[in-house]
Amino acid sequence: MDSQREKPVDLKTRTREFSLAIIKLHCDLPKSTVAKVIGDQILRSGTSVGAHYREATRSRSDAEFVSKIEGGLQELEETLYWLELLKSADIVPQERIHPIAVEADEIMAIMATCAKKVKAR
Repeated sequence: MDSQREKPVDLKTRTREFSLAIIKLHCDLPKSTVAKVIGDQILRSGTSVGAHYREATRSRSDAEFVSKIEGGLQELEETLYWLELLKSADIVPQERIHPIAVEADEIMAIMATCAKKVKAR
């Protein structure tokens, strides 16, 4: 994510932009076996966040909404794990990982708040 740009307010747009950042990171990974394996994992988890959110917006019940949002939270947690490995293994520099990780944390906070509010009803 470009830290100079203002972040989209709409979570649908924001999760889509997050997915695009993950796709670009995946495309830029080195061609080593380790980078490929981790890259494939982060591509799956990072791009599914937006899919979970979109599914949640079309849910038929509060329970279904919470389930989809919590699925997205699990995918964000997994994405953060893969980002940490890419950084710790010196596959991708910290400056490339940091803005994506910050955005993952922010989206996670928003989605967790959404789930809590619905559970509190």
